[in-house]
Amino acid sequence: MKNFLKTYKSVIILLVAIIIGTIVGLIFKEKAAILSPFGDIFINLMFIIIIPLVFLSITTAIAKMKQPKRLGKIMVITVIMFLLTGLIALLVGVFSTYKVKLIETKDSETIKNSLVSVEEQEQKDKKEDESILQIVANTLTVNDFSKLLSKSNIIALIVASILFGIAMNMAGDSAKPVEEFLDSCYAIILKLNQIVIWYAPIGLGCYFATMVGKFGESIAVGYAKLFVIYTIVALLFYVVFYTICAFIAGGKRGVVAFWKNIIPSTLTAVGTCSSAACIPVNIEASRKMGISDDISGTVVSLGTSFHKDGSMIGSVFKIMFLVCLFGINPGIGQIIGVSILANLLITGVPIGGGTISEMLILTMMGFPLQALPILTVIATLIDAPATLLNAAGDPNVSMLVARAVDGKDWMDKNKIDNKEIKE
Repeated sequence: MKNFLKTYKSVIILLVAIIIGTIVGLIFKEKAAILSPFGDIFINLMFIIIIPLVFLSITTAIAKMKQPKRLGKIMVITVIMFLLTGLIALLVGVFSTYKVKLIETKDSETIKNSLVSVEEQEQKDKKEDESILQIVANTLTVNDFSKLLSKSNIIALIVASILFGIAMNMAGDSAKPVEEFLDSCYAIILKLNQIVIWYAPIGLGCYFATMVGKFGESIAVGYAKLFVIYTIVALLFYVVFYTICAFIAGGKRGVVAFWKNIIPSTLTAVGTCSSAACIPVNIEASRKMGISDDISGTVVSLGTSFHKDGSMIGSVFKIMFLVCLFGINPGIGQIIGVSILANLLITGVPIGGGTISEMLILTMMGFPLQALPILTVIATLIDAPATLLNAAGDPNVSMLVARAVDGKDWMDKNKIDNKEIKE
């Protein structure tokens, strides 16, 4: 119990603050608006951090990249499996929410208008008169360096950060002083981010009190509804889809081997809410399943950063929640495309990638950037079940890779004793 409270301390505090804020909003209704400035402080602090966080996290990550070793067949099949399972997770997320109203409110248009600033609305109206190619050009680039410092041009900043990081990588030793300087700046920004996060319970609590007080209990009910639906979908995906994959990889023996050894990884994922913390137990579980060391080491290590079934489904839920809230009707292709791009940012930027991906969701879907706290709350609510899928999916993919690389008898080729696994 002590370890549980220690692990979930920050999450529990945040959830308690949100619950208190919701209760305050329900009781005091419009009078809760007096707390709005405290919520605005949190939102403004997040917007201050987002620009340097995006630039420094992406630039330093790319600048440090070295020529990856070619792992041949294992690497190719691993990437293919990541893409396939990730796409299936996305489709599951889409079809489980596309016809479901995650939130019911008559004030959705009012909420949207209240969150959109005059400047952003003017930019949106201006874009409606532009061609598709011009919109793409204006989204990916800006005509003045200073405009990269605006949160409205987050995608252009990402592109510029990638190019700057590549240029630093190409410059080699000449860029070392700059790399060290940016590393120091990145460390400072991460500490600043921690300071802002300490204020999150107060900020989000007041934000919720204001939102619920102004727009009614439907928003609070929507969050609860989203959490329940996501948890059900995640558990079904965990049990059904991973069982099917295990059967494809090793038949009945594969299913038994998977469920016999995946529980420690499952408990670690739920207990820590960290995919990285599951690496040792995932590698050990994979070896006990009969997967060779080179495959388990490669797939699990890469999967921690690049294979996130839970996050894939979560991105769809975030989008669909805002879709219901703001009353728009996007196409399935747009939802899938934005979800993929958002998750690429999560995988490419381990620290801060979640916030950046949420900003991208808001920008590409046309939602007001002031809705960022809504996505932060959703991410907090689904953290445990999402991490469960993110972590448990790696040994599962390892089995599929082992089947493709080592053949149908892959379980018998490893030195790990699997004699207790019967047909």
